[in-house]
Amino acid sequence: MWTPRFGPVLQPDGCLFQLWARPGATIDLVVEGDPSRRAIAMSADNDGIYRAQVEDAGPGTRYWFKIDGAGPFPDPASRYQPLGVHGPSQIVAPGEFQWKAKEFQTPLLRDLVIYELHIGTFTPAGTFLAVIEKLDYLRQLGVNAVELMPIADFGGEHNWGYDGVSPYAPSHNYGTPDDFHRFVDEAHARGIAVFLDVVYNHLGPDGAYQSAFAPEFYTKKHKTLWGDGLNFDGEGRDKVRTYFIESALAWIYDYRVDGLRADATDTIRDDSDPHFLTELTERLHRAAAELGRNVILIAEDARNERKVVLPAAQGGHGFDAVWSDDFHHHIRHRLGGDSEGYYQDFDGTTESIATAIRKGWTFTGQVASFHGSSRGTSPDGLSLESRVFCIQNHDQIGNRALGERLSTQISFPAWCAASALLLLSPEVPLLFMGQEWAAPEPFLFFTDHNEELGRLVTEGRRKEFSHFSAFADSRNHASIPDPQKVETFLQSKLDWNLIRDGEHAKCLHWYQSLLHVRKQLLKKATFEAARALNEQVIEVCWKSAHGSFRAIVALEGPTAVSESSLRALTLVDSSEENRYSQDPHPVEWKSETGTLSFERAGAALFAGDNLVDIVEERTQ
Repeated sequence: MWTPRFGPVLQPDGCLFQLWARPGATIDLVVEGDPSRRAIAMSADNDGIYRAQVEDAGPGTRYWFKIDGAGPFPDPASRYQPLGVHGPSQIVAPGEFQWKAKEFQTPLLRDLVIYELHIGTFTPAGTFLAVIEKLDYLRQLGVNAVELMPIADFGGEHNWGYDGVSPYAPSHNYGTPDDFHRFVDEAHARGIAVFLDVVYNHLGPDGAYQSAFAPEFYTKKHKTLWGDGLNFDGEGRDKVRTYFIESALAWIYDYRVDGLRADATDTIRDDSDPHFLTELTERLHRAAAELGRNVILIAEDARNERKVVLPAAQGGHGFDAVWSDDFHHHIRHRLGGDSEGYYQDFDGTTESIATAIRKGWTFTGQVASFHGSSRGTSPDGLSLESRVFCIQNHDQIGNRALGERLSTQISFPAWCAASALLLLSPEVPLLFMGQEWAAPEPFLFFTDHNEELGRLVTEGRRKEFSHFSAFADSRNHASIPDPQKVETFLQSKLDWNLIRDGEHAKCLHWYQSLLHVRKQLLKKATFEAARALNEQVIEVCWKSAHGSFRAIVALEGPTAVSESSLRALTLVDSSEENRYSQDPHPVEWKSETGTLSFERAGAALFAGDNLVDIVEERTQ
């Protein structure tokens, strides 16, 4: 079993406190709870970790550290910051939580349907406990994994989470550690895995005290978007690497999290061998094996780099899957008309979209004008399930100046068509909260930093979009929502009342049906092909030993295709049925000629022989 080297460790005779600090420093542990605020001197062991054993410290005890008289500061490996990232740290006892769903096993990678959500905006209350109330809804939708945007504690009351500074501690803004325990347990009881987004490429700008104790935590050798890089390959690197690896292990051991999504792995600078990412995945997969659990590791990496998902034995980093952006970018260009920034390299043709589905990505080494260099590697030999697809995620919405969802910028029929492509492709689908009912709320970039830092964030946010034509005139910058205003955060909260009405209810039913079909396809068939039938229509094919399934998806209309092979199949469903559309424009199907006509964008589902029932048994 794993024994942490950083942070407090409860023992039968009290608590062992552990802190990495520079050699020769004077370290005092300051324990709260009595008027004297007693200070206990800590001594360094041979491994460079300062330790102190305190017999009367236990769960609920709050404490700080001083270094050479400066401070007090919170523990960089704190498990809970009840008063925020600048307050005292608190001992917790994760081993005392009484788990109910002890036999839960994470679904296989190929079977996953991932639902990304932000704790603070998913519900009105914005807490771990409030999300529990929505778990039955997610199960009925057809989701079997939720991916939480980062919950590591951050400065202020609301944040996307990528400004986290306490990578071991669930944010006090969302609840207590036991609240998070309960959330994971309740999700498991409903057959839903819990994945956590973790950030190991930088720490936030407010409340990161790691370098106050150990300056070697950062290195000037590498510069990143956030300043000096984390020190993964210089003197002192072993402790920096261990610090973040143990953070990941803590989520898996202490909270039984089922998987991690590592943020922006392409920005992690490390010239050593093995690379930090390789060591991270090896340690986590080994821990999963020891626990007898299936822990899935996903990378966010924009390079289309096969090395990310190759095993270490083949020179790779060993992730199970990677976010693959090309599908999204082609869809966004085609349906939303986006052509600036990185979208300039994506043509949105049906051929390109079909290629993305067939191969997992489209850039395999071609020059990307946005980057000014080649991008991508060959996907040959990689399983399609090793790529995660989306048509929306927090970045692709929130990194837009106005935070618009694609579903608000295109027609409802086109949204239904894009959704069918996503959910009936073989790659692992990721949904962003609310997309299943075409939620109209934006997902804006929001922060709650102190006044000085907040002003810089606001200015930087507006400057970021100055190279886009819509904001080239500085007079338009005021239309970009201020991340620091609480209204920006509140506007991003979902309105759950909408799912009962109109197109939103119809869209939800379409998603339920598609997810039912997907589940049955994975049981009974294998992916065969994706191809462009013309400039408007894409076909996605699955087959079994006794039949076939085809989704014919029109990105716009009117358009028609004639396929003799469809004559042997049955038209079993379409997005133009009354249950999915308030104003249906039924597709026209002539079985005698194999001709299918669409008046507008939409999807038609065909099946033959024993695959007909996968749609006919859909969720009603």
